[in-house]
Amino acid sequence: MSARRIGPTLDQSEPYWPEPVRPPKGAPNILVVLFDDVGFSDFGCYGSPIRTPTIDALAGQGLRYSGFHTTAMCSTTRAALLTGRNHHSVGMGCLANFDSGFPGYRGKIAREAGTLPEMLRAHGYRNYMAGKWHVTPLSQTGPAGPFDGWPLGRGFDRFYGFMDAETDQFAPELVRDNTPIAPPGTYEDGYHLTEDLIDQSIRFIADHVADAPETPWHLWLALGACHAPHQAPKALIESYDEVFAQGWDVERERRLARQKELGLVPPDTVLPPRNDGVRPWDSYSADERKVFTRLQSAFAAMLDHADQHLARLVAFLDEAGLREDTLILVLSDNGASQEGGPLGFVNAMGPFNFRPEPMEEKLARLDDIGGPNTHSNFPHGWAMASNTPLRRYKQNTHGGGVRDPLVISWPSRIAARGEIRHQFAHACDLVPTLLEVVGVTPPDVIAGVPQAPLEGESFAASLFAANARQRKKPQYFEMFGHRGLWADGWKAVAFHPPGSKFEDDQWELFHLDADFSEVKDLAAFHPEKLEELKTLWWRQAEVCKVLPLDDRFGPRFAENAARVQGHRRRFVFHRGMGHLPTDVAPDVRSRSYAIEAEVQLREGSEGVLISHGDATSGYSLFVRDGRLHHALNIGGQLHVVSSDRPLAPADRRLGVTVRQRPDGRTFTLTIEGQSAGELTTRAGFATLISWSGLDIGLDRGSPVADYAAPFLFTGELRKVTVTMEPDQAVEAEAVAAAELARQ
Repeated sequence: MSARRIGPTLDQSEPYWPEPVRPPKGAPNILVVLFDDVGFSDFGCYGSPIRTPTIDALAGQGLRYSGFHTTAMCSTTRAALLTGRNHHSVGMGCLANFDSGFPGYRGKIAREAGTLPEMLRAHGYRNYMAGKWHVTPLSQTGPAGPFDGWPLGRGFDRFYGFMDAETDQFAPELVRDNTPIAPPGTYEDGYHLTEDLIDQSIRFIADHVADAPETPWHLWLALGACHAPHQAPKALIESYDEVFAQGWDVERERRLARQKELGLVPPDTVLPPRNDGVRPWDSYSADERKVFTRLQSAFAAMLDHADQHLARLVAFLDEAGLREDTLILVLSDNGASQEGGPLGFVNAMGPFNFRPEPMEEKLARLDDIGGPNTHSNFPHGWAMASNTPLRRYKQNTHGGGVRDPLVISWPSRIAARGEIRHQFAHACDLVPTLLEVVGVTPPDVIAGVPQAPLEGESFAASLFAANARQRKKPQYFEMFGHRGLWADGWKAVAFHPPGSKFEDDQWELFHLDADFSEVKDLAAFHPEKLEELKTLWWRQAEVCKVLPLDDRFGPRFAENAARVQGHRRRFVFHRGMGHLPTDVAPDVRSRSYAIEAEVQLREGSEGVLISHGDATSGYSLFVRDGRLHHALNIGGQLHVVSSDRPLAPADRRLGVTVRQRPDGRTFTLTIEGQSAGELTTRAGFATLISWSGLDIGLDRGSPVADYAAPFLFTGELRKVTVTMEPDQAVEAEAVAAAELARQ
């Protein structure tokens, strides 16, 4: 039987080489630098005293946009930026953290919505990504995938970064391509994720130039800065205390004055009243103001630190002769975050598990803020200042949530130097703009899948002409029931109190062309205009899969968790297993469970058997000084039980059994299944374990307990089994509050 030839019949006398894909003539390299939770006024060139000379220099060499808009949250803006379509239209109506089953809320970008790297790849580009992804369900970020929603599954050729909404900057959960890896350094030796991401970005480009210097590249650099936890070098944090000592009320006034001087906002722009719940700075005590200032200093230092390292990347482009032909965009994914609440947090993990963080504790930990054992976030008064002169915050569809900085520089093509563009633009306009600049049309089919049309509108003309036309298409907004619509310079917007009826929402009307900060509500003066925009909103909502509206926080997270883990009650972790993200690890919150490790102990064996979490929250089962220990970490406070007898070298079954009780939890250590020590405490994982994941045989991040990480187990660990009882009872709304702070 003869062999069957597969593929085209070739002339065997001549070698066959496929014709290489050639990019359009003059196609630029593209560098997108995406910041996280940075407000409209936070860059120095947008009015802030925060030192951002690199970004300011890029703005001075190019353009700033005062009318760039996003979607109010991170997953959603990233989906729009990557696809050129509205976030609901591509299935990312809310967050990557859950899938509600409705087409607009799957938590994963639809295959019908090709991404920018998928579109550029067809025209010869190589695509690289460093940093935050967060546009695939977190339940699909484990070591078994599926990987079709990961960066390499959506068009990137290389990836180095993290999959979740946030990560510890000193001990991040890193992925290289499709594989979790340990960070290449620690806090003690000077490691910080921002520096690492810049190092990897430089390597991607240097490798590219070494191998394919004539081929254009696209680098998507999505920094962790300035999402909580706000972490930066201590000296840099302290350098900002004096800068912000006057408080948020004075700071807002200063920023607005600076914005007027810069021409970013009209001279008659009015500062809105303080956002709901924000008290005057002077109404707080001296100690409270001291804490609030330091929390703001950590945020500012994180941005300053990022700018310093971005300078290294820009300098490399200069040294490599790439700068002139590289189109650089610097932007933020949404407004500044309100998740720090009225008082901010030194370590938010405690309060999320009902462990209070009183002001006295915050003050005592002042010098820890921004360090490796904190999960810091600033009070919403400082978030309000970040968003100057706009109202409200991230999550909201008022300007403070959706109006963001955008800096664009392209020395060889953009002749303007330091000019400001005031045209309205939206996140979904980025892909059409870049495709027009490159000189290609969006494909009809990608990987055999027919493509939905782009919904954004190119603003490429504004790169080269100050008088480029205004956007023609209306643009809707929706997040957690908050709604809005921009059309021809007007904006209708509704703030939606959770749990209230949508029909009871109070719509406001603003003429943005004459009211930058949304302070002059014209609803009563132009009711016909308001009704026109509201009708248009409903029409857009239907077309873009926004419906049904759903403002339920707690039930959405609870339903998703139940659906993802289903009835699974048993996890077996064998020797050789790598890292597990928290969303695919055993969910031991508010329930009874047992952990048992099968080990061979040798003389002097010690180390971690299983750990989940980090220094801010989590649990660890470990051997030290010849005894078994279990540590429960709630907001940095340790609850430890140690075995009442030593461990002799031998094959052993070592574990802990946790029993949920109405008045607390009992932790019982076990050796060969027999009780070996007990602790009863009211502390426990009420809403979350940690946003850092799980390991066996070591503690890979900042340590959960009082040992030096990674505290590798020196005996032989065969496997660890976690068995959970069906008595879980979590408070859905509290879980939702914690999850929203994670985004």
